[in-house]
Amino acid sequence: MNRGFWKTYLLFLLSLFILCGCAGLRSKAPATVRVKGSDTMLLLNRMWAGEFMKTHPGISIQVEGGGTATGVQALIESKADICAASRPLHPEEAGALAQRHRTIGFSFLVAKDALSIFLHPQNPVKDLTLKQVKEIFTGKITNWAEVGGLDQEILALIRSHDSGTYLYFKEHMLEGESYAASAHTVPTTADIAAIIARTPNAIGYGGIAYGANVTLARINGIPATAETIRYNLYPYTRYLYLYTVNKPAGAVKEYVDWILSPEGQQVVQSAGYLPLWETFE
Repeated sequence: MNRGFWKTYLLFLLSLFILCGCAGLRSKAPATVRVKGSDTMLLLNRMWAGEFMKTHPGISIQVEGGGTATGVQALIESKADICAASRPLHPEEAGALAQRHRTIGFSFLVAKDALSIFLHPQNPVKDLTLKQVKEIFTGKITNWAEVGGLDQEILALIRSHDSGTYLYFKEHMLEGESYAASAHTVPTTADIAAIIARTPNAIGYGGIAYGANVTLARINGIPATAETIRYNLYPYTRYLYLYTVNKPAGAVKEYVDWILSPEGQQVVQSAGYLPLWETFE
């Protein structure tokens, strides 16, 4: 064989090696899991994603908020792999999911929360009854003096209608009644807590993890603590959820399994929520 043949043969082998190498690199591209939904869970979802990706470099977790309703719609439209929700799906949402995907989806309980009533630390009111909370947010009580506080107008802060917390609060705390027309809508739970921390006459609600710089009101004399949440003694105890269209597989399954593992549940506790299992307290 002449020198030209060997030169051509070696170039062929080199090209084949490069092509195989590139294919190998493509096959190792990170899998992406898209998570969208509850703003209540946004802090927790970001912490989960950060911790998970430290030990799973082959999987990228993308997290967005926007509210539970937004997350559900993204799941229905296949724009999210996981919906984070601070409430169960509504019948019409499950119906839309079934119509689009021929399944009502899969749900996973991932944490417990106390839907807390936020007060300014200098507000002399520390304890409210269920009735008083309802009447404040429906506009029947408008001055702090009516509940044992100072003679100041009450500034009630609420979430937007896309928020699962907004709907949960309306259904369970207001017993279906409408919010007061004077209530101010605030985009996120973090914003509500921040406004209340600097506004003595304000009141709002949100997940317990956002209560670091505000006072959490006792409800009927019961504080929001790990024990009262664990045993459903605190009146506004609820679960937090993740939803998928189909039974999780691949990277989605690996991520959900990790969230329910001791490592994932430890993150729940670190974020300020209550893990599912008592052993993590």
